[in-house]
Formats: sequence, structure tokens, C-alpha cells
Amino acid sequence: QVQLEESGGGLVQPGESLTLSCVVSGSVGAIDTMGWYRQRPEQGRELIAEISRDGSTFYADSQRGRSTISRVNAKRTVYLEMKNLTREDTAVYFCVARVLTQRWKGYWGQGTQVTVSS
Repeated sequence: QVQLEESGGGLVQPGESLTLSCVVSGSVGAIDTMGWYRQRPEQGRELIAEISRDGSTFYADSQRGRSTISRVNAKRTVYLEMKNLTREDTAVYFCVARVLTQRWKGYWGQGTQVTVSS
């Protein structure tokens, strides 16, 4: 059974930085694209960034320059570094990964809450 577990969320003050982590566990043949989404209060999920196995990245326009996605394949882990956080960044952040078990399939983590408040 494949599981994605996010960590690193919490309460931060405006202007601070935060790095989220997500590790993939279980019987995994390979991991392709990994990424981060977020869901702000009363809004739908929105893409923040994605990263391919070879390190190629894609960022949503609103996140370019503010967030950095990275991964360590040997650790099955993807990271999201966010800088200069504002209250508008308050959201639940979800990790996603396209994983090969018996077939390729997308998996989601349960999410980690990030609250930006003074």
C-alpha cells in the first residue's frame, strides 16, 4: 500500500519561510512526477509546483519566485520551500506523486495545515 505523508506545516508569521516535506512509503516500483497542491479556505485545490524524476520543474504563475520544489529520489521525498509567506498562503498543502506499483497511479497525501498569522 502506497502512502504519502506530509510534514513541516504549522503556524508561521507573515514574512517568514517554511519548508514542507513529503515522503512516499510502501511497495513502490518507481516514482515519476511529484508535486504540491494547496487548498485555501472555501476554495478548490490549486497546483503550486511539480517536479519530474530528472528534476525538471513547473510552477504556477503565482508561485514562481516564491516557492522552490525539490526532491531526493533515494529518499522518495519531495520538498517545498516557501518564502515571504503572507496570510493568503494559509491553506492545507497536499503532496501528490505518480507512482508505479502494478500500474502507474496518482496518489495524494492527507495534507498539512499551514497557517500564516501574526
